[in-house]
Amino acid sequence: MAKKIKIAEKKISLDAWREVDETLRLPAIIPPVTYPIETLVPEVRQQTPAVGQRATRPDGRLHGLGQTKYIDDLAFPGMLYAKIKRAGIAAARIKSIDTREAEAMPGVMAVLTGREIPVNSFGPSLQDQPVLADDLVFHAGDGVAAVAAVTEQIALDALDRIKVEYEPLPAVFDPVEAMKDDAPKVHAPNGNIYATKLIKKGDIEKGFAASDHIFEGTFRTQMVEHVPLEPHASIAMWDPNGRVSIYSTLGRITLGRADIARTLKLPINRIRVVATIVGGNFGGKNEITQEPVLALLSKKTGRPVKGTFTRTEEFIATTTRHPIIMEYKTGVMKDGKIIARKVRLVLDGGAYCSWSETTLGKACILAAGPYNIDNLHAEAFVVYTNKTMTGAMRGFGAPQVCFAYESHMDDIAAALNIDPLDIRLLNAFEEGSPSPTGQVLHSVVVKDSLRTAAERFGWKEPRS
Repeated sequence: MAKKIKIAEKKISLDAWREVDETLRLPAIIPPVTYPIETLVPEVRQQTPAVGQRATRPDGRLHGLGQTKYIDDLAFPGMLYAKIKRAGIAAARIKSIDTREAEAMPGVMAVLTGREIPVNSFGPSLQDQPVLADDLVFHAGDGVAAVAAVTEQIALDALDRIKVEYEPLPAVFDPVEAMKDDAPKVHAPNGNIYATKLIKKGDIEKGFAASDHIFEGTFRTQMVEHVPLEPHASIAMWDPNGRVSIYSTLGRITLGRADIARTLKLPINRIRVVATIVGGNFGGKNEITQEPVLALLSKKTGRPVKGTFTRTEEFIATTTRHPIIMEYKTGVMKDGKIIARKVRLVLDGGAYCSWSETTLGKACILAAGPYNIDNLHAEAFVVYTNKTMTGAMRGFGAPQVCFAYESHMDDIAAALNIDPLDIRLLNAFEEGSPSPTGQVLHSVVVKDSLRTAAERFGWKEPRS
């Protein structure tokens, strides 16, 4: 017989029910509590609390453990490997390209030439660079054909089987010679000077006439490669809906996406660019290189295709820092005060424009240095040559002209027997000084910086 169990009843008071009811009626999301936060405004020219503090980098642990995945660490099922055949000649007409022997090699899945590229030109400002040269070669690093194979070695071997017949053309390698009317035209019929800039302030001839001394000097800088630890690398693959995904070392993926869409003649929404961790850029990965080639090879084969540049290709087929020939003429008074300065810059742009127009402008604006000069004439030219193309690199023309005008200042100081620090303090920008283009400068601490550096270095102390 089942036992009856008596459950004790517990009465809840009316006040308790009201408390429960109020709790149930509270909003599901508690409104945020605003805490009083005092905004700290640092004193002018004083160190902010953040400067000098330790900060943790989110990717630091992976880098330190060697677990960071760069493009060359990535692999996809069925992936092929691409290599590009370089012209090896500075200026030539391509008479024929025979790819039959390469295509017949076991392991070679596809070969691509410039004639198969929908729009065979690109560039961040002027579209003057072919993805693969299909008619003319403009410098030795131009690609003329590409191969996709099951291994990198097979792809490299296949490049040797591609036969290219060239008709050599006159080439020009000196930017000053390239400016002459009778020089070979790199991109005929256009002239070799493709961008200029001129800045004029005051009356340069009156300034020289009023000067006690006139000094002249010519300075040159060389071509410089960025040499990042990671070379240019990309992987391209298509999906069944006709969209291409490209893993790339590009630093400017939005600009690169637009260039890829243009060269492939596709709507930009059919292009997906995946920005991977970049192993060094310094300006050298600001534009596309092999991405359209890999995309077309991938479309031909129906498989992912990876391309990784060799160190040699980094030097001959990617952008470098502009060599600049810099001519300075400066009129000064006996005490070292600069009265007039004339500057002429000739930038070696290599075979293609790339970011030369930007570099030209910055170099010209900064060419006079951080000095008050009432009479100024600065002109700059960027010139095509049949050499490795020049483009973006840290500073965009500033490091070259800085080397020139500071070397020039040292020469003037030595000739006048003036302390190099004193001649800079006499001429340097101050609060409210106008720049060469008329911009009124604020928060100017050039002289303060010079004095602080000289004091800490012990510049005025006797030297043994």
